[in-house]
Amino acid sequence: MTNRLLVLAFFMVGTLMTAFAQEKVNDDMNTLIRKHGLDESKVMETAGWITDVYGPRLTGSPMLDKATEWAEKTLKDWGMANVHLESWGPFGRGWELEHFEMHASTPGYWPVIAYPKAWSPSVEGEGEVIYLQADDEEDLAAYKGKLAGKFVLFDTLRTVEEWFDAPATRHDSESLLKLADAPEPTPRPRRNFRRLGGFSFNQTLWKFIAEEKPIAVLDRSYKGDLGTVFVSGARAAEGRPQEDGQEIVPQITLAVEHYNRIFRNLERGVPVKLNVSMKAKYANPDGMEHNIIAEIPGTDLKDEVVMFGAHFDSWHTGTGATDNGAGSAVMMEVARILMAAFKESGVQPRRTLRLALWTGEEQGLFGSRGYAKEHFAEFPPDSYTPQSLKPEQEKISAYYNLDNGTGKIRGIYLQGNEGIASIFRNWLQPFRDLEAGTITLSNTGGTDHLAFDAVGIPGFQFIQDPMAYSTRTHHSNMDNFDHLVEADLSQAATIIASFVYHTAMRDEMMPRKPFEIEKDEDASGAGGNR
Repeated sequence: MTNRLLVLAFFMVGTLMTAFAQEKVNDDMNTLIRKHGLDESKVMETAGWITDVYGPRLTGSPMLDKATEWAEKTLKDWGMANVHLESWGPFGRGWELEHFEMHASTPGYWPVIAYPKAWSPSVEGEGEVIYLQADDEEDLAAYKGKLAGKFVLFDTLRTVEEWFDAPATRHDSESLLKLADAPEPTPRPRRNFRRLGGFSFNQTLWKFIAEEKPIAVLDRSYKGDLGTVFVSGARAAEGRPQEDGQEIVPQITLAVEHYNRIFRNLERGVPVKLNVSMKAKYANPDGMEHNIIAEIPGTDLKDEVVMFGAHFDSWHTGTGATDNGAGSAVMMEVARILMAAFKESGVQPRRTLRLALWTGEEQGLFGSRGYAKEHFAEFPPDSYTPQSLKPEQEKISAYYNLDNGTGKIRGIYLQGNEGIASIFRNWLQPFRDLEAGTITLSNTGGTDHLAFDAVGIPGFQFIQDPMAYSTRTHHSNMDNFDHLVEADLSQAATIIASFVYHTAMRDEMMPRKPFEIEKDEDASGAGGNR
């Protein structure tokens, strides 16, 4: 190496080290945050109220209204400022299950493990099971007049294999290294899904089913066994099931072992007769829904805001614990930790800290996208592509989100924002002992940080241990308090509280990645239902 190259190398290393060192970490505040987040955690107490008492929290349901009232009162009691609800919508009608029971009576009696899909109407009756096998309209003609008073199967048999590996996992050094080495993501073009084809027969099929009026349509999800049933929402023949006046065929998801038993008997030529009793009601007469907002006021930079949040709504078969009572409890705990640390230290945040608990996430990020539409950008009808930005968009330094189950934080997704890497690396350094240190340029999707990223605001989701989220609890009847891991949630709340604090205290706003407004009147985004 020549002397000139050597000098240049030392200059570059020195510049990088200076940039790295400039991002200060307040060790004293981190010590207080650890004290209140790890030693004096209240996260499980909060999670218990959200899940055991106020679960499930289906968007539009009376239980979500009760949960919202509880959260609003709790945040006020804690001393947060500007606690209020912000409406979005219209969402449409809600739904609440009041009673459900299903059993087989032929060839013998046995209780069926099953759950109605949300927005299915009440139904009572007994009837035989028929398997509808149709690939086109000609095939449907053979079933004309034969489905009324019957239970209709759509799905074929699904092979169930025994588990030899644990369904729950944590990240290891190999998986974390793979994330850390991921290249900068390629931006995905916004796509107009309304123009894509391929759904015509599916629509024809559901119109045919609605006209034939069977007792119910039965299915089994593509995963789940040992009594774990993954369930979401019913579909309408046309439009959204939340629209007033929509006629919905009752739809029920069975445990795979029970579905398979019925299917195998039909293949043997053995008739199967089922009995169902379901009582459900539609709710939410004004069609509007609400996000929960609360703040810790800032000081010299109070007009600038650091946001942190999670979605508060859930599906209906469990109590919405890992999805996403965990995230909501953690983010409420972040607020509690910071208020306790501010009180003990006498320090106040420079920027305003704003907690948001979103609703309507499961149906398409409706709550966070509604908030973005109200505060940050103008959107064309039926579109999530911003056409212009509002002044408030410039005032949000960052948004932090948690929505991948109960697993501890192992790092953070940069969402392609390379300029923020050295900042996050510094902030994670004090939490190496808590096994958090991975930074990846990768994008991650499916939840509310996307509503912020879509309008040019730095929005982030944390890397979490997978646990049994995908295999057992996500959208299933097993999504209950018992599957929350206290140490992991306390760790997550502690690290996020530090991130929120340090974002609030910086001299500058967080770096933003390049962002351009797309002038495309026809562009529309994909839904957020994961």
